[in-house]
Amino acid sequence: MSQIHRINPAELAPPAGFSHAVTVTGGRLVLLAGQTALDARGELVPGTLPEQFTTALTNLLTALRAAGGSPADLARVTVYTTDVPGYRAHAAELGRIWRRLAGRDYPAMAVIGVVRLWDEQALIEIDGMAAVP
Repeated sequence: MSQIHRINPAELAPPAGFSHAVTVTGGRLVLLAGQTALDARGELVPGTLPEQFTTALTNLLTALRAAGGSPADLARVTVYTTDVPGYRAHAAELGRIWRRLAGRDYPAMAVIGVVRLWDEQALIEIDGMAAVP
């Protein structure tokens, strides 16, 4: 059985929507490939950054569930976006989407600005690591 512990030292700024550190003991390590807003046919679903975030996160969680895990098993997530200012502008909405789809257990996270993603019209890509019991 894996155990995930989220660590947020008082010496660091309070985290909002992420954990500063995550430790994992036991379980299986599941590496999740980057997911964009592709539908089941492999076509990019057009839309706003929050709409694409919803689809990309749903895709990531679908892969995690297929590996036997749940959102609470996520230890690390990286978000790549072609629009960091847009991500910041929509941060509250993206947080609500995260909580609705993945709950309130936040993994260690990073948001990285990129020039473009594999799918040229993609605004966001999400990958991650999970510890699955």
